[in-house]
Amino acid sequence: MARFHIAAALGTATLALLIFLQVASNFGLPELHYLNSKYHDPSSATAFAPHQFPINPSQAPFGDGAQYLLGAGKADITGPVVEINMMGYADPNQVGSGLRQRLYSRAFIVGDMNKVGDRFVYLVLDTQSGDTAVRHGILRRLAEMGPAYAVYGQKNVAVTGTHSHSGPGAWLNYLLPQITSKGFDKQSYQAIVDGAILSIRRAHEALVPGHLRLGSVDVRNANVNRSPFAYLANPERERSAYRHDVDKTLTMLKFQRAKDGRNVGVLTWFPVHGTSMLGNNTLITGDNKGVAAHLLEQAVRGSESADDGFVAGFSQANVGDTSPNILGAYCEDGSGEMCNFEDSTCGGKNEPCHGRGPRFREKDQGASSCFEIGRRQADDAKSLYDDMAVIDTIVGTPIQGSAVKSLHAFHDLSNFSFSHPNGSIVSTCPAALGYSFAAGTTDGPGAFDFKQNNTGSPNANPIWSVVSGFLREPSEEQKVCHHSKPILLDVGEIQNPYLWTPNIVDVQLLRVGQLIVIVSPGEATTMAGRRWKEAIHNSAQTSSLTDDEEPIVVLGGPANSYTHYIATEEEYSIQRYEGASTLYGPHTLNAHISLTTSYLPFLHTESTTSPPPGPEPPIYINKSLSFITGVAFDRAPFFKSFGDVLSDTAPAYTPGSTASATFVGANPRNDLRLEDTYASVERLDRTGRWVRVRDDADWSLIFTWRRVNSVLATSEVDITWEIEDEVKRGRYRIRYFGASKTPITGSILQFEGVSRGFEVR
Repeated sequence: MARFHIAAALGTATLALLIFLQVASNFGLPELHYLNSKYHDPSSATAFAPHQFPINPSQAPFGDGAQYLLGAGKADITGPVVEINMMGYADPNQVGSGLRQRLYSRAFIVGDMNKVGDRFVYLVLDTQSGDTAVRHGILRRLAEMGPAYAVYGQKNVAVTGTHSHSGPGAWLNYLLPQITSKGFDKQSYQAIVDGAILSIRRAHEALVPGHLRLGSVDVRNANVNRSPFAYLANPERERSAYRHDVDKTLTMLKFQRAKDGRNVGVLTWFPVHGTSMLGNNTLITGDNKGVAAHLLEQAVRGSESADDGFVAGFSQANVGDTSPNILGAYCEDGSGEMCNFEDSTCGGKNEPCHGRGPRFREKDQGASSCFEIGRRQADDAKSLYDDMAVIDTIVGTPIQGSAVKSLHAFHDLSNFSFSHPNGSIVSTCPAALGYSFAAGTTDGPGAFDFKQNNTGSPNANPIWSVVSGFLREPSEEQKVCHHSKPILLDVGEIQNPYLWTPNIVDVQLLRVGQLIVIVSPGEATTMAGRRWKEAIHNSAQTSSLTDDEEPIVVLGGPANSYTHYIATEEEYSIQRYEGASTLYGPHTLNAHISLTTSYLPFLHTESTTSPPPGPEPPIYINKSLSFITGVAFDRAPFFKSFGDVLSDTAPAYTPGSTASATFVGANPRNDLRLEDTYASVERLDRTGRWVRVRDDADWSLIFTWRRVNSVLATSEVDITWEIEDEVKRGRYRIRYFGASKTPITGSILQFEGVSRGFEVR
């Protein structure tokens, strides 16, 4: 669902739109302009399977290759964990109630040893995507940090998201994703910007000479294609070049310090949607990629091969049509049958069709499946890491050549004309979303009788044609441009009270040695990503961009400005969710390829110029509407104090069981406790000291908040520890860290609560 799953609850969201429109009095919809790139000729498909461009083993010794300035840093970006709509499924009822795992920004810096200005920053945020306002905030802060940070700017900072659907929302720049979150929340936004800046600062301060090495491994049973019917519309000759209908390859870039051979971090790319946590989950997590990053960092830190601050980034790739629900989509209507192959319905309805994760029988909002999909990525990444860490290894390829280059331009994709592979001149369109957008996907189906595979005359309740026309009736020209998409929301041409979706989109490429990174603003489908990478590879090879080295191309995103999906023309014609969410019409992918291949010369080793910067996008940080209320005050119940234990732990537990305690609580929005924790588990050591062994970063420790009485402003907190099988026997206790807001002065007062000690035996 690589979407702000506005689709999953579009019915509710659209009603909210209508109310909003009446209150604001007849909006008009923003015009959308998208990113552009070239095209693809299926006859040129090369049979590289399962890798798009295989990474060839090298006989070079460990640590060989060119030297670069390398740095990695990590910082907390966890926003408000309660009372804020979650970003991903776009269900207004999915409001945060607590925290299962903190969210992080992981920054990776690569720089030329001799040219100070030739470097780039690749950010991996545990968010649904990158965003125009977030990137703007990061760049503005960098510009204020003095001369040392002046090297980081518009062209060399890439802001990508892991595409988690279980983080707090209300931080995006444009109106459409703000509707279900009741607008924009500065606390949610600022947490991301501040944490991203801190991660960059830590990476910058840790810069050291080092080597880069690239390796790959196939991750089995961690992703499937959720729209195989659309994938099959791609030419058979092209499909036959690949073993799978999703990319199974995880690509790892290892950052190794030159002076002692220790690794400071790894950056990986692998495509799987951040939708393991289900739409009924209300606990903040980084979804499966957050799990994978935490597990790999825990497994590697403390080893002889890694720095103590080792950072593992798990970036997305061509994620568009992938799903972590690997057992397939089934009808949850009592029939137990698989969903209809063409349109993912059950008895003609899409609501009962749900994808199943590997632990779907656990009724835990997808948590067990999420952990398992994350573990599978982490395990295979650890295996590859170990293989690449062996002295005199032949695993992977050293990055060669001193060049570190980057480029960035803004481009208006509402009407971009370019030459199609067939020789004709084609154009992108002002953005629009089709009827199948509202159907959602098997990861999170929509409502109100919408169906996928909806072309021509839409098969939906006729009231939606009225609703669609009320918002904005698309012109005949717009309908022709978007054919075969029946337009539900003509978002590219609505502009009031401000733009609903991006008109101006980022075009960005990064290069180090023979490695080229496509920074994609949208979710490219499997085949769209393959074509895009192949086009960049072939163009780089033809122009000798990487000298004597074979170009290696990876794709990361969704980044910078979130622009929904990028499907192939053939997939677009099927109009399942991904095609209906390809904003700029059937030529969106080819437009992206056209732009990025035309800009490749700016990545040449000796290039000192950049593409035209293009028109800057509007920033709505201070203009965005918000109906999100703040915290008024907190009160403890009569005869109680904040932090008091209301329900204590049992005297003893066994591994595999669950320990929990309930405390008199206060609203967590009073203090986000960034770089800290709301909850901890402590163990009594042999000296009689209580030592922290679990905190908010750990998947097994769950913090849940609930409002008891809105008038009296009382609340409670549950802290639950799912005791791992391998935990040490001993005496433990649970500690709660909170902050209350006083009724009159609004002062924030810190407090703590502690359970009794208990044995794990």
